[in-house]
Formats: sequence, structure tokens, C-alpha cells
Amino acid sequence: MKSQLSAYSAAKSHAVLTTGETIRMLRELKGWTQAELARRSGISVPNISLLENEKIEIGKKRAEQLAKSFDIHPAIIMFPEYEAKEIEKAA
Repeated sequence: MKSQLSAYSAAKSHAVLTTGETIRMLRELKGWTQAELARRSGISVPNISLLENEKIEIGKKRAEQLAKSFDIHPAIIMFPEYEAKEIEKAA
């Protein structure tokens, strides 16, 4: 059985998260509502929703506000496709 298993290689990650998906995922991993994230970040609930649904651009200021709330580097939010390992650590 062991020789059969060695013939397989680990699957590579194919999922690419958007900025909005990353914000939602981080928020949900913390167990926070949009209202809680709004309180912690200073970004309004409607804008949190718009960000999570990719209806508005994140921008540097919002990325910094959210990153501070999550205690992570802003690049994790702004460039999730490059920072997947850091997102896993933040969880």
C-alpha cells in the first residue's frame, strides 16, 4: 500500500481569492459580523458589504484600516493571490 501512495503527489491549490472574499473570510474566521468589523475598522457597514461583494475598490486607506483591525499586513488584503500562506497563518 505504501508504494501506491508514493506514486501520488499533493494537489496544488487552484483557488484564487479576491480581495472581497479575503475580507469576508478573515471576518468570518474571527467570528465577527460586518457590524463588528465596521466598529473595529471605522469603515461603515454598507462599505464593508460593498467591499466584500467587490462593488467598490479597496484603496490604500481602507486596506490599512482593515489590516489594523485584523492585525495583519495590508498586502494580505490587497494582494490575496500572493499572500495565501499569510492568510492561512492569520486564521
